[in-house]
Amino acid sequence: MSRPRIALIADPTSPEGCREYLAEAAELLTGTPPVRIDSRHFERGGGGRGVRDGDRLRLQVPQEDLDLVPDVVVLYEIPPHRRAALADFQLLLERCGTVTLGTGPDAWRTATEKNLTVERFRRDGIAQMETAVLSRPTAAEARDAFERLGGDTWARPVVGTGGNDTFHVTTPDRLAEAVAYYAGLDTDWLLSKDAGNVTADGQRHQFRVFVLGGRIVHAREHLQPEDDTPCNTCQGATPVHLGPHGLPPRLAELAIAATASVGLPFAGVDLAVENGGVVFEVNVQPAFVDGELPLVAVPYIEAHLEALELAGGARPLQLRRGDRLPSR
Repeated sequence: MSRPRIALIADPTSPEGCREYLAEAAELLTGTPPVRIDSRHFERGGGGRGVRDGDRLRLQVPQEDLDLVPDVVVLYEIPPHRRAALADFQLLLERCGTVTLGTGPDAWRTATEKNLTVERFRRDGIAQMETAVLSRPTAAEARDAFERLGGDTWARPVVGTGGNDTFHVTTPDRLAEAVAYYAGLDTDWLLSKDAGNVTADGQRHQFRVFVLGGRIVHAREHLQPEDDTPCNTCQGATPVHLGPHGLPPRLAELAIAATASVGLPFAGVDLAVENGGVVFEVNVQPAFVDGELPLVAVPYIEAHLEALELAGGARPLQLRRGDRLPSR
């Protein structure tokens, strides 16, 4: 029985560690580890190249002595600020019919650049908190947006990760700090009305919902004791696993609709139940936490292997968590 050859292309500078989960999932499902490749080789100007090999794609990285015709490409853990540089490579994967869920540079961009996400949600009627997109605003322009949004807001850059460079803005002085901060970064930013997503005991809470192929595969709740801190696990929020059926139906429907709106086959959707249910953002490559190897990483790799089988490729070995791997 043939073993699919998986190329796991990721950025090793990322601190999230998703590639470790995915590598373990790939080995669990196929009996052999994936071939790991530094994604920076395939950025514009990088030393890697992809060339046609019959009806397949051959990946070559001369400086790494790598020459590979993969059955599957898993493209993951690309930091937001590096994604645009991989757009040409994504299009090459598409043109060559490579089995991957990592194509679609337009969808990546729509979800990565949050100003574009806001506009897409408005177009498609996806519930979100009222948001102003600001580009080097004057003090008066920022103040007008702040007052229009009710004076209790969150500021964040149009491209960011893990809740970094994000502020709870509730006073004019804090607003002035945000204006100066983003001007120093030379970036556009968003100012959104606070969702009021606070529990009775004063904790911020929101949900992270993993959507794959139009269905919920897993969900967790985040609880953040610091009211002025983003509700991300990397910012100190505690994750509570709920499973795919632990969400209110309205939130499940909203997460699936938000993922479809930006055009992604897989995403991690951040949303709150307050205000009837609102989406904060759609994450192109959501980070995993402890316990999510079988809950998210394995289903994600399984989806690639199922796509390979549908394309007429090698039939994957079917192993369950805890099964003994075949000898190599």
